[in-house]
Amino acid sequence: MSGAKDKDSKPPQEVYVGSIDQGTSSTRFLIYDHSARIVGSHQVEFTQFYPEAGWVEHDPMEILESVRTCIEKAVEKATKDGHDVHKGLKAIGLTNQRETTMLWSKSTGRPLHNAIVWMDVRTSSICRKLEKDLPGGRTHFVETCGLPISTYFSATKLLWLMENVDKVKEAVKAGDALFGTIDSWLIWNLTGGLKGGLHVTDVSNASRTMLMNLKTLDWDQPTLKTLDIAPGILPKIVSNSEVIGKICSGWTVSDVPISGCLGDQHAAMLGQACQRGEAKSTYGTGAFILLNTGEEITQSKHGLLTTLAFKLGAKAPTNYALEGSIAIAGAAVQWLRDSLGIIKTASEIEGLASEVESTGGVYFVPAFNGLFAPWWRDDARGVCIGITRFTSKAHIARAVLESMCFQVKDVLDSMHKDAGEKGEVKNDKGEFVLRVDGGATVNNLLMQIQADLLGSPVVRPADIETTALGAAYAAGLAVGVWTEDDIFAEKVESATIFNPIIDEESRKKKLNSWCKAVSRTFDLADLSL
Repeated sequence: MSGAKDKDSKPPQEVYVGSIDQGTSSTRFLIYDHSARIVGSHQVEFTQFYPEAGWVEHDPMEILESVRTCIEKAVEKATKDGHDVHKGLKAIGLTNQRETTMLWSKSTGRPLHNAIVWMDVRTSSICRKLEKDLPGGRTHFVETCGLPISTYFSATKLLWLMENVDKVKEAVKAGDALFGTIDSWLIWNLTGGLKGGLHVTDVSNASRTMLMNLKTLDWDQPTLKTLDIAPGILPKIVSNSEVIGKICSGWTVSDVPISGCLGDQHAAMLGQACQRGEAKSTYGTGAFILLNTGEEITQSKHGLLTTLAFKLGAKAPTNYALEGSIAIAGAAVQWLRDSLGIIKTASEIEGLASEVESTGGVYFVPAFNGLFAPWWRDDARGVCIGITRFTSKAHIARAVLESMCFQVKDVLDSMHKDAGEKGEVKNDKGEFVLRVDGGATVNNLLMQIQADLLGSPVVRPADIETTALGAAYAAGLAVGVWTEDDIFAEKVESATIFNPIIDEESRKKKLNSWCKAVSRTFDLADLSL
């Protein structure tokens, strides 16, 4: 970090920062040293529940237990390797899957229902009704919160829970319900739970609920009134980098301050050190592209979301962002593995897709639960077109990889239009550079396809797990382990650069075919079972 140290040497005083990374399919805890190198980590996958088509849930108790396990095992590993974590751990940061919504009882500490996951589409009828009833239609709240009415965001999930779950109705009426995204649930439990747990969220997670005013960074009272949501169930909103509270007894890391909290995509932006005009794309279960627009709010005219980038301190300036969210990216690879059995492990897809030079005219659009940016069609469903007797599983595997890259290209095209020339930073060749991260970026073929379809460079850092790193940065910044200069300094680690190798004409033909495939996905939600 601030001056690389020899692998075997230790700073005079051991200093560590922990990072809880609670994702859609797994939980991790990572421990970083003063040079931002990982000295211990542990990861646990947890159960995905699919009660009905298009519904996705998580068990909040299982998530909480996964956090406990990861912290214990990571500390154990780091200690075994000679790192005095118990003495040197100065702070813990938290990053989490965004929008995933839950309510719990403040008197029992138990969830009132499973958490409804961000990609769940059960609220589509609620969205249609709101669009019909409100004068602004789908964009009624965009001016205040930057988001269209969609199944994606927490507010509609909260409305569904209040309308359909008796336990929730009763608890809200009795003043016993607490609402939160996963960060709020974890912080409440980490800081005491029933014995004085803190009910808070941060500006980035709050910006994804549809309930926070982007200008005031507080809950928007007219929105709460319109949706009939009681302010008393909502957490207090804090910045991304400040001491929130200390971890209570009963945890391996008790008495350590929680001093950083960001939604996963905002943490990745910080981990990638994205400043104004710079963009990153994270490839996980979904894919998320964010462009830092600095201290000004940019409203999208091309299907993107206006959101927070980060706010690094209670009195620090707020950085905003344009975001394009893609629901299904790595999840399509999991589908090939778990549902179709075409591959045994996710890493096999690169070898299989490399067996062919092209997709053989096959185009796959993974609109499993509709399409997010820039289309916003919850009536879309997945299609695979162009199949012939020539088509093999290798062609389908390659089409799945291409689908991720085409979706990122669609979002970036919209981003370029919204940001304009002045809103983007170019390299010395006049090219816009996309920074990438997330588990799927280890796939070199995927990264090369991405560069080819964009027609511009893709840069992969040495450490691709930038989400956890961003949360650690925020936490370390708040307690003086690092400075902003440390975080945003030019990194010397070796990055891998992928440059485009296909010509412009081939790129255009492929993009036209992709657009044709996307158009075939619309209006398929009510196909007969």
